[in-house]
Amino acid sequence: MTTSIQVRGIRKSFKDLDVLRGVDFDVASGSIFALLGSNGAGKTTLVRILSTLLKADAGTASVQGFDVASAPGDVRESISLTGQFAAVDEVLTGRENLVLVARLRHLKNPGAIADDMLARFSLTDAGGRKAGEYSGGMRRRLDIAMSLIGNPPIIFLDEPTTGLDPQARIEVWQTVKQLAQNGTTVLLTTQYLDEAEQLADRIAILHQGVIIQNGTLTELKKLLPQATVEYVEKQPTLEEVFLALVGEGKES
Repeated sequence: MTTSIQVRGIRKSFKDLDVLRGVDFDVASGSIFALLGSNGAGKTTLVRILSTLLKADAGTASVQGFDVASAPGDVRESISLTGQFAAVDEVLTGRENLVLVARLRHLKNPGAIADDMLARFSLTDAGGRKAGEYSGGMRRRLDIAMSLIGNPPIIFLDEPTTGLDPQARIEVWQTVKQLAQNGTTVLLTTQYLDEAEQLADRIAILHQGVIIQNGTLTELKKLLPQATVEYVEKQPTLEEVFLALVGEGKES
């Protein structure tokens, strides 16, 4: 299995605050790697370093075989970055947003590219509507679709479901799973335990600037002793009730 992202000893401080204190991990090509941590753990700082928006104080990192410090241009051509808030133009239609990005990247047949991305992300029926009328989940899917124009092999998703309702979060989860199924390498930062559990092939827990554990969900669960199981009638969760009442997967 090839490695798309390699991080060794990355450190970053802001004045007297040590944000990253020696971070190491690898991300396999075509996998979903979740960087799990609370607010302030250093997740966004690390993503900014890997996407060449910020320089590390020490350590090395490579993306798609390119060093982020010595070959930033090659790194940028290999990645796409989606931040915590959807970067769509709400005045334009969904299709117009996609056409605009394709033209900015000097790609041929921007209209055909836009139509293909709308179909890929189940937005064809909404393509003629202004993005400002989209639900949170649809807007985030459009944002990810815009990021993938040009077929970058790696995408960074920095807390992609922040502020979304439960139904919209599931829409985004389905989109992320499809990305990996199509061969895209996904590095996902999140503070939601269930998000990492649902999506990730591997999970690294970032705490106080260091990776304290890194493994598959099964490996991480083995770190704690098995609990004694007693029969208890299972009650539905509030999320299950909510989705049953509003209808899971419907577009708003």
